[in-house]
Amino acid sequence: YFWSKLTDGGEESMCGWLKDKYGVSWQIVPAILGNLMTGNPEKANRAMQALLQMKKLDIGKLQSA
Repeated sequence: YFWSKLTDGGEESMCGWLKDKYGVSWQIVPAILGNLMTGNPEKANRAMQALLQMKKLDIGKLQSA
């Protein structure tokens, strides 16, 4: 929801970052991201590598990484 509203007239960037139509930068991060980046270091690394390839963060792809 927030991604589509803030990019309306704005600009997408990498890793969940975007600029709204006024030029203000935002990072839209799913609440589950903290859980994916802690615990098992191998799984956290795979999630980070997947995240680095995304503009809008895809929770399903992050979880399956």
